[in-house]
Amino acid sequence: MIRVLLVDDQVLLRAGLRMILENSDDMQVVGEADDGSAAAGLAVTAEPDVILMDIRMPGVDGLEATRRIRAALPEGPRILILTTFDLDEYVYSALRAGASGFLLKDTLAADLLSAIRVVAKGDAIVAPSVTRRLIERHIGTSEDPLPRTVVELEALTEREREVLELIARGLSNAEIGGRLFLTEGTVKGYVSRLLTKLGLRDRVQAVVFAYECGLVRAGANER
Repeated sequence: MIRVLLVDDQVLLRAGLRMILENSDDMQVVGEADDGSAAAGLAVTAEPDVILMDIRMPGVDGLEATRRIRAALPEGPRILILTTFDLDEYVYSALRAGASGFLLKDTLAADLLSAIRVVAKGDAIVAPSVTRRLIERHIGTSEDPLPRTVVELEALTEREREVLELIARGLSNAEIGGRLFLTEGTVKGYVSRLLTKLGLRDRVQAVVFAYECGLVRAGANER
C-alpha cells in the first residue's frame, strides 16, 4: 500500500485528490496539510511514501517545505510538486531542493496514479517538454547555483554522456535505446552507473545536472 500525504491550501482540490487516490486499491491517504509547515511535521509523524506538494501556499510554501523535509528525512518520502506551471516560478528550485518531479494540476486521474506509483518505487517523473521549458527559463538565475565542473562530467564514458544528454532531452529508456540501438535493460544499466558516478538521486537531478554543466544548452535545438 502506497501511503500518500496531500499538501495544498485549497480544500476542494485536496478533497478531489483524496477521492481519486482512495478509489485505488494500492493507495492510502495518510494525512492532509494546508501549508508547508504542517506538511514538514506530517512527513515525520504520518510516514508517507509520497507527498503531493502544492508549490504556492500562504506561509511556508512548497519549496521551503521540500527543503525542510529533505533536511530532516534525506531518505524519506518522495515529493511530487503540484503546479499550474505558468503561474509558478519556484518549480525548478523545488526540483533542485530534492523533489522527485512535478505534476500539472490538470493531470488526468490515471496519469496521477501512475506518477505516484513510479516515484514510490524510487524513480522520478520528468515531463519532457515542460521540464525543459522550466529549466530553460530558470537555468543560471538561481541565487545559489550548484557547482558543476568539467571534472564531474569527465567521470563519464562517452556512451554515458550520450545517455545523460538524451535523459536531459526528455527521452525514456525505451526511446534512448531506440536512438542508440541498445536494449532497454542496457540503457537502465547506463543510467544507474551515471547516477552513481555523479552522486545523483534520480533522473530529475540528472536533467538539472546536464543543463548546469553545459552538456545541454538552454534553448538549443535537439540534434
